[in-house]
Amino acid sequence: MIVAFDAKRAFHNHRGLGAYSRQVLQLMSRYAPESMQFILFDPHPADAIPLSLTERFSVEAPESPLDKLFPSLWRSVRCVKQIAGCGAAIYHGLSQELPQGIERLPVKKVVTMHDAIFIRYPELYDRLYRRIFIRKNQYSCRVADRIIAVSEQTKRDFIEFFDADPAGIDVVYQGCDNRFRHTIEASTLDEVRRKYRLPTDFLLTVGAIERRKNLEITLHAMHQGGIDAPLVVVGNPTDYLHSLKNLINTLGLHGRVIFLHHVPTDDLPAIYRMASVMVYPSLFEGFGIPILEALCSGVPVVTSDGSCFRETGGKSSIYVSPTDAEAMNHALKRTLSDSTLRETMIADGRLHAETFNDETIAKALLNVYTHLR
Repeated sequence: MIVAFDAKRAFHNHRGLGAYSRQVLQLMSRYAPESMQFILFDPHPADAIPLSLTERFSVEAPESPLDKLFPSLWRSVRCVKQIAGCGAAIYHGLSQELPQGIERLPVKKVVTMHDAIFIRYPELYDRLYRRIFIRKNQYSCRVADRIIAVSEQTKRDFIEFFDADPAGIDVVYQGCDNRFRHTIEASTLDEVRRKYRLPTDFLLTVGAIERRKNLEITLHAMHQGGIDAPLVVVGNPTDYLHSLKNLINTLGLHGRVIFLHHVPTDDLPAIYRMASVMVYPSLFEGFGIPILEALCSGVPVVTSDGSCFRETGGKSSIYVSPTDAEAMNHALKRTLSDSTLRETMIADGRLHAETFNDETIAKALLNVYTHLR
C-alpha cells in the first residue's frame, strides 16, 4: 500500500505543524509494515529541511514550468494530477488541508485537524487569510474519508464549527521529539547555560512570541507577587514583542525577562531540564507541544485552564485562568517553594507523558490507514 502525504510543513516549517508532520513521517519509517511505501508531496524541494527517512520514501515535486513558478497553486489544486498518477491508495493532508479536486480521485482521503483558533479568536488573524483557511477547512471536512483530531478539544471544535461527522473523526494525540525524554550530561547542561547566560533558577516559556500565547499574564503575575526567578522566553519574535517590551518597562521588570530567539532544537532539551517551572498561559491550543516537552523533561507545568490543556498536562500540572494574574502568581509561587509538590508534579508528569509515546501514536495512525483499505 502506498500512502501519499502533503509534506510542505514537514520540509519547510520549524514550528508545531512542522514538528507534527515530521513526527508522522518518522513514525511511519519506524513502525509501518515493510509492505507500505510513502510519497511526500513537496512544493519547494530546493530549500527543504533535511529528513532522515528510509528508501521507502520518495518525493513528488512540481513538474511543469507553471507549477514550479506557482508552487502554492500546485499544492492547493494542480498536484491532484500527480496524485492520480502516483499509485497512492491514501492521501493524508497533515495540516488541515486537502487539494481541491481530490474528491474525484479513487484514493482514500485523510486530513489532520490541529485547532480552530482562527474561528475562536478571529481578531488574531488577517481577515483574508482567515476567509481562505475557513473555506479550505470546510472543503477538507466535507471530502475526507477520515479526520484525525490531535485532541478531544479539536474534535469538539470541528464538530461545532465545521459540522464534521463525529463518527468520521479519530482522536490521535501527537507526541514530541524523544530527545526531551533522554538524560542530559551535566557537562552539556553547563555548556548550554553558559551559551545563553542562564541563571540558576528560572521560569520558562516556549513558543512563538505572539498575542495568543498571552505572556502578559505571566509578567503581571511576576510584578504583583514579586517573584524573584527571572522568566526565560524561548521563541521567535513577532511585532507583539514590542508590546511586551513596553509592558516589561512599565512593570519595572527590566533585567528579569530574557528573550532567546532562533534557539536550535538541539539546545532546547537542556534549557527545559534547567528550568524551575514551565509556565504556559496560552489562551487556546489544539494540543500544546511545549507542555508535553516539559513533562518529558521533568519540569513542573503551570498552564491555562480550559481548551486542551488538561488533556496534555495531566492530573498534576497546575491550571489557572489565563486572565487571572493573581491566580498565576499564587500557582508559580507555590510550585517554586513547595518541594513535595514539585516532586509529585514531576513524577506524575513523566508518567502522564508516556500516554504520548511513539508506539501508541504509530499504532493509532496505522489503524486509521488500515481501516480505510
